Amino acid sequence: MSLSVIIAGIVTGLLLGIFGSGGSIVTMPALLYLLDVEPKSAIAMSLGIVAITATITAIQHWKRGNVNLKVTAIFGLFGVVGTYAGALLGVITPVVIQLGLFAMVMYAAAWRMLKPRPPQPRSVGAAAVIECETGDCEEIRYIHIALHGIGVGALTGLVGVGGGFLIVPALVLLSGLSMKRAVGTSLSIVAVKSFAGFAGYATAVPIDYGLMAIFTAIAIAGSVAGSMLGHRLHGDHLKKAFGVFLLFVATYILVKSVLLG
Repeated sequence: MSLSVIIAGIVTGLLLGIFGSGGSIVTMPALLYLLDVEPKSAIAMSLGIVAITATITAIQHWKRGNVNLKVTAIFGLFGVVGTYAGALLGVITPVVIQLGLFAMVMYAAAWRMLKPRPPQPRSVGAAAVIECETGDCEEIRYIHIALHGIGVGALTGLVGVGGGFLIVPALVLLSGLSMKRAVGTSLSIVAVKSFAGFAGYATAVPIDYGLMAIFTAIAIAGSVAGSMLGHRLHGDHLKKAFGVFLLFVATYILVKSVLLG
């Protein structure tokens, strides 16, 4: 078993377990550059690996009461439509464009991780619904959730990104969930959308199911550890470290595959 597979799988799982996002950002470059998987196959396999890993991790969060199933259903339903369409478009999109978009998305994610976020005043909108569970009240904006599902889903399918690092802030800042439940709900949404994206690619590109199975098993182990670590480690420090990591990887992809490719 390659050391690269072990390291990439563990990091993928840790990121999903701690942040509810970031799995594809590690998985796709690892498959592409460390394991020499063909680009479109790497995108497809990344979606499949993240789909299974996110499902297992989401179940852990659901048992703790950190998954809003109604939001998952709405975001997931509209996200599936966007993801499947994006995957079909991705099959015919030149690789250089896909990788360029992927790098740009990573820069945007890094900016979000590194940028200090001041407290946001919240007001109840006309389309919002107040829900309270276990003493916590949330202002849920279902129309926003549906629109975000389509947009993030299309990006997921096109560039092979699970979209969790876009879903979490959308759920917190725009759709009304608390941060605690946004992470768990994000995992369940990522799982649904990633399965849809994988389905869009699976019949059109070659898949190494043996490598995918090994990578997924290691990622699941990492996600279990990450879920436990997420309750103990300081979130701000983790976000900053993740943001710096994204900057390095995005720059590497942009230079190697887009500017020099």
